[in-house]
Amino acid sequence: MAASDFSSAMIYDRFRLICLAVLGVAALGVVQTAGQGDSAIVLYNSNVAGSKDLADYYATKRNVPSGQIFGFDLPNSETVSRLEFQNLLRKPLLKNLEKAKLVSVKRRRRFSARDEGATRTIGWSDARIRYAILCFGMPLKIANDSNLNEKEALKMPSELRKTEAAVDSELALLPIEESSLPLVGPFPNPVFGSTNAAFLHPTNGVLMVCRLDGPSLAIARGLVDKAIEAETEGLWGRAYFDTRGLTNGPNKLGDDWLNGAAVVTRRLGFETLVDDSDTRFSESFPMSQIAFYAGWYEYSGQVSGPFLQPEVEFMPGAFAYHLHSFSAATIRSELRQWVGPLLAKGATATMGEVFEPYLEFTPNIAMFLHRWIYMGFSLGEAAYACQGHLSWQTTVVGDPLYRPVGTTPKKQHAELAARNSKYLEWSLLKIVNINQETDLGIPELIGFLEKTPEAKTSPVLMEKLGDLYLSQVKFEDAVSAYRKAENLAISKQQRIRLNLSLSRTLEFGNKAEEAF
Repeated sequence: MAASDFSSAMIYDRFRLICLAVLGVAALGVVQTAGQGDSAIVLYNSNVAGSKDLADYYATKRNVPSGQIFGFDLPNSETVSRLEFQNLLRKPLLKNLEKAKLVSVKRRRRFSARDEGATRTIGWSDARIRYAILCFGMPLKIANDSNLNEKEALKMPSELRKTEAAVDSELALLPIEESSLPLVGPFPNPVFGSTNAAFLHPTNGVLMVCRLDGPSLAIARGLVDKAIEAETEGLWGRAYFDTRGLTNGPNKLGDDWLNGAAVVTRRLGFETLVDDSDTRFSESFPMSQIAFYAGWYEYSGQVSGPFLQPEVEFMPGAFAYHLHSFSAATIRSELRQWVGPLLAKGATATMGEVFEPYLEFTPNIAMFLHRWIYMGFSLGEAAYACQGHLSWQTTVVGDPLYRPVGTTPKKQHAELAARNSKYLEWSLLKIVNINQETDLGIPELIGFLEKTPEAKTSPVLMEKLGDLYLSQVKFEDAVSAYRKAENLAISKQQRIRLNLSLSRTLEFGNKAEEAF
């Protein structure tokens, strides 16, 4: 096909890519299973100012029935004891759900909690709900109770013999009869690895629990607004992954997950950058227009790198995740750990660990992104499909109903074009990137961008054109494209990156003085 024959619509029609076809079918199917507001309950702490207001706000935005909002008399603290969790939250919540006829409970059915091969008998025979949203002010973590003794705990490795846990992760097993659940150590997630969104249901043992939380009430409230904006306009931007460059050893699993996540975003058309050095992205690294960030380890445990900049360029709906043992030890701080600062800087959704989880018991981030942006799961569905164990340390922050993939890419592109959306440039970039990942040649993609009117006024597309020219060793054309993009750019970090790209290209073209 000649370059002159190209149009964005023709690219979608001509190249029936497997990823687009599957994504379109999955997204349309999930519309019926991801659930709306009537599949959610909203919980608030009656002792924290603004907690109920946030619950009411969310209920209004997501059409949650008023009878599915519940308040609890809880301590105004991120940490509660095991006894407080049981008596002030778990038991009253189950009672409220039964009274409201939102669930049907059978208490005589049991199964062996530690025998993963046993028949899994569950506690709820029916449920009208799938999600629970904990609002700002709800406790975050359950303290360890050294007085709890269980015989089965002696069979576990010593490091797992503890009862501390994330409130969310513990509450997620509410559908399972309490007497069947151990209080010590992690519990196998009955819905781990699910590829059918409908299977993530309380009748299969798991209530999907997420929280609207953060360093402030305003930040927590903003998670709802940004999620809805991304559902309307799409989730756009760039993907950044910070691995450690490991090639062997037990910790290589963390790198494998991050590299797998990068494969997902790259194949779905997102500009994707992977840092495989043994250091983190530096504070001066030009991380612009972030749709996805995932990285891991920082021995200090405190937020670092580009996220220390006064302004971080998170796109509406962005997901940011840093794998660290205590990334969510607190989420009410803009400076401490990772979860709170990432939310304060503009992330819409994240996950974190409230206590030491050990690597293999943390979320599989590649599986999460595959379910979320490839298969069209909701945030809650993707988050609970990717955790191998519950009753452990992971907390999920964000609107669980948030589903950025709600239609086929082709239809979404047509809608953006029809209303001349500011995000159209990102959809065009996705078209180029997906075709670049398949069998379409670079010269054809250059021809497409050269003849696309939007490219002339888009710093995003003009930068991509520069990258394509550079890959073809067309230094003069690349320099011209980067300069045009730099003049058009409104993103500070993109301008920095373009300046560096321009300098590097001039140097490649034997123009060292101009590069300097």
